[in-house]
Amino acid sequence: MWNERTRRWAAAAGAAVVSALAVGVPTDVIDTPLFDRMTPVRWWELPVLVLTAILAGLWVAIPRPTGDVRGRGGVLGAVTAVVFAVGCPVCNKIVVALLGASGALGLWAPVQPVLAILSLLALGAAVAVRWRRRACTPETCSVPEEVTREASPDERTSSVSGPSPASTRR
Repeated sequence: MWNERTRRWAAAAGAAVVSALAVGVPTDVIDTPLFDRMTPVRWWELPVLVLTAILAGLWVAIPRPTGDVRGRGGVLGAVTAVVFAVGCPVCNKIVVALLGASGALGLWAPVQPVLAILSLLALGAAVAVRWRRRACTPETCSVPEEVTREASPDERTSSVSGPSPASTRR
């Protein structure tokens, strides 16, 4: 019933939902009775939330080589940066403690779209890197038959001939 591809896409959908909720609920971009936002949601915050969820889901969907755990911290950091990017500037107690309420609106709020773009670029880079390092299986990576035949060692040299003189030269 559940093959590897189905499990991977189910995990990707779960990761997208979890990341959307983890970013959207505490920042009140997804309106809930849990939090009240002091400034209205800006026009660009919902698209950033949606793109974050999509990129996080894609990152999870791409098969990784066995034992490769690289990139998790970077993805978690980029999603955390999105929280600071789409959050209410006055609701962020860290920013208010460092800059004051007027500094949060005057200094931090204009920086937030830049932080959002940088975070999305980091997530996009993480997806690209994982795609380049992905584990290839017959289901995930298909190579045309003629390319496989032409690139096989049997087509070029016999397997009993050993290494070529060029590969043994130093």
